[in-house]
Amino acid sequence: MKRSIIAACGVSVAALMAVAAAAQTAQDGARSESAQGDVAVTIYNNLALVQDVRQLAIAQGRARVEFPDVSAQIQPQTLSFAAADTTIIEQNFDYDLLTPSKLMEKAVGQSVTLLRTNPATGVETRERATVLSVAGGTVLRIGERIEVLRDDGLPVRVIFDRVPPNLRARPTLSVNLDSARAGTRPVALRYLTNGLGWSADYVALYNEASGTIDMQGWVTLTNNTGTTFHQADTVLVAGQPSTANTQNYGRRSVADRGLTRAGTEAASRERLGDFYLYPIAARTTIANAQTKQVSFLDVQAVPARKIYGLAVGWQQNDEQPANVQSRIAFSTSRDQGLGDALPAGTVRFYQRDSEGTPQFIGEKGVGHTPMGSQLSLVTGDAFDITVQSEIEKRETITGAEWAKSARYRVVENGQVVQDVTVERPETFYRTTMRYTLTNAKNTPVDVELVQTGLSRSWWADDYRITAEDIPGEQLNADRRKYVVPVPAEGERVIRVTYETRY
Repeated sequence: MKRSIIAACGVSVAALMAVAAAAQTAQDGARSESAQGDVAVTIYNNLALVQDVRQLAIAQGRARVEFPDVSAQIQPQTLSFAAADTTIIEQNFDYDLLTPSKLMEKAVGQSVTLLRTNPATGVETRERATVLSVAGGTVLRIGERIEVLRDDGLPVRVIFDRVPPNLRARPTLSVNLDSARAGTRPVALRYLTNGLGWSADYVALYNEASGTIDMQGWVTLTNNTGTTFHQADTVLVAGQPSTANTQNYGRRSVADRGLTRAGTEAASRERLGDFYLYPIAARTTIANAQTKQVSFLDVQAVPARKIYGLAVGWQQNDEQPANVQSRIAFSTSRDQGLGDALPAGTVRFYQRDSEGTPQFIGEKGVGHTPMGSQLSLVTGDAFDITVQSEIEKRETITGAEWAKSARYRVVENGQVVQDVTVERPETFYRTTMRYTLTNAKNTPVDVELVQTGLSRSWWADDYRITAEDIPGEQLNADRRKYVVPVPAEGERVIRVTYETRY
């Protein structure tokens, strides 16, 4: 009796799901366990190294050996094959997988059987049809007429006579090799694949009263390789190895990751080259199309503090007040922090409400962070605290007036770093900025106000701050910070006067 493959048609995705299962049964019979052996997986960011050791019987002389259950996103050029007393001649990767759409594509020009069911009577009728095209839909010739299968919900199935020989139910690697002897021996495969990746996610519970956070770290594994890796010895690598497609010329531009000071403490984790390793304690099965989470960090009562702050640009003249950012600052140090190096991921902050229920208050991404670092992560905008930056006064001054403020010239360590003779412009400017800060909370707050845009270019670095209501801290040539106390349910106005060439 000839075996047939039956597929529901009308191009309905839900109906066509039966095709793959039936076709796989036709090709392989009842599938049982995976063909994989002792599997070890090292996972980077959307890249993984798979090492698979299988026990195989190899005949003497030239033979073809097949390895099903490899990744469907394998990079064949990265394959390493090793078996005692064998020489590899040729390798092939068969990745044309058995799917309903592939069955239809391979059936173009071939005959199939249509099985129709009358919805009213339940009577089934069969017709032979030739598949003419599957471009944009399935076109059939049935006798003297041309018909298009439609997704109209009518009960129509397609019966295929056989599975095309070049379709595989599972991703399969085949190797032609020459063996000096016959016998069973371990065969080691090693290859790189896309589709396996991981990221770190952090859950932080902030206690404002005690000034602490409790933090849990989770590794999230994702597998989109088309293959399940069974009982794999899994290691995660924090870092990004360079590949042929990596372009890194000089410094990279990255988004704000909240790192205010890089750490200088060595973590106790194992390292591979310049990367940290995060092994999963027990062997684990990484199923295809699965997301899996594993805990790797759990610390309590880490000192933390809330910071309100806002950066304003040079000559920023706001029409209306802007809400300041709310940040939570903490350390990853060994003694006063998390005590670990943090792989890149997202930190999600929670805080208990008056009933003790944790509520979400914001999230922020972090990059790979050395141990001992200081982090200041934005959780959102403060509802009750605002800053309005305005140009209160701007006027030109003479060269003589400019010279009077020379004692405020910015230098490094008391020394002039660079002495350049240039023709000075004849016009100089004195600008008074007014910053109005408001606080609708019933408690006083400190706001970190940062004036940016001070460094224009080599000819304009010689700016001076001739008056400021509160002392500022020069962060660098471009930024000056003011910590402004704002009273509860109150307002604070501060002024700063700059003399510049711009």
